[in-house]
Amino acid sequence: MQKTSARLLALLSLLQTRRDWPGTLLAERLDVSARTVRRDVDRLRELGYPIASTKGPDGGYRLGAGSELPPLLFDDEQAIALAVALRNATTTGVGVEEAAARALHTVRQVMPARLRHRIDTLQVTPVERPTARPNPQVDSGVLMALSAAVHAREVLRFDYAPVSGSSGLVPDSYGPVPESNGQSAPAGAPPRRVQPHHLVTWEGRWYLVAWDLDRADWRTFRADRIAPRTPTGPRFTPRELPGGDVAAFVAGRFQGSDGPDGGPCRGEVVLGLPAAAVSPYIRDGVVEELGPDRCRLVSAAWSWAALAADIGRFDADVEVVGPGELREAFGRLARRYADAADAAGDAGDAGDAGDASGG
Repeated sequence: MQKTSARLLALLSLLQTRRDWPGTLLAERLDVSARTVRRDVDRLRELGYPIASTKGPDGGYRLGAGSELPPLLFDDEQAIALAVALRNATTTGVGVEEAAARALHTVRQVMPARLRHRIDTLQVTPVERPTARPNPQVDSGVLMALSAAVHAREVLRFDYAPVSGSSGLVPDSYGPVPESNGQSAPAGAPPRRVQPHHLVTWEGRWYLVAWDLDRADWRTFRADRIAPRTPTGPRFTPRELPGGDVAAFVAGRFQGSDGPDGGPCRGEVVLGLPAAAVSPYIRDGVVEELGPDRCRLVSAAWSWAALAADIGRFDADVEVVGPGELREAFGRLARRYADAADAAGDAGDAGDAGDASGG
């Protein structure tokens, strides 16, 4: 027979693998009597494990959730998965980085040497795409509150903080209302009332996708600007998200689109480049080969200027097929670029003149 400590660990491991365990089956697996199983269950309860007795012909046991976190038992794969998740959590920007690092240290300390070596070889260096503004930290308590409301399907009330330093180019609360152009809600505004549907991440930021009850439309709110109010509202029956795919919906909103076409400003051009040179850099557009050095590009963006600038990144001749708004946007950009070049040239000439007079 196993020693008591080894038998307790074996019993705990079995209880973690399924919801309900008949007492007779546990006794058979551990090769002990039903009486010994009862005593071992009592010992685990004394250690803080919430083990409930289940009724039935044979009686049984169930490992439940308690008010405190007792010692846990993991197999090798679970321990590795936990350590990897904790290491990744130190780079999420959710405000739990320090706690994740401490938890990883705790887990590592009790790991066998063979597992500790595997974990130590995993080094993660987060590389963020350069942006004008760093991604803000999100309070983990806010994320938990939003997740709870999504799961419970309860109306959520919250204050939405004004956006600071917004360029006005990309909306912070996506939808066809004035605030979608980067404008913040006025001071003293009433709380927002929404039916929360999804909590998502996009390029390092957290967003809540919800149906806005006051505006009768879908909105995507930045989680770092949300201050939930309590209590939550009544339960609701979820609406169907446009398109049915939250990933496609959010991607479309970030391009200013409510539909599957990728943006409200959709245009067509012919580029003086082979299709193979253009396709790798087009995420949502369509590229059609017209010849060895020509291709047709159909793409979309949240404004005509943005679409023209996006196409202009290709070092090639551009023929605008349509519509006229895209052609006009190219003209506006051309004038701006020409003015910028002239200004730079004038500054250079002035500097040269100063050097000459000083010589």
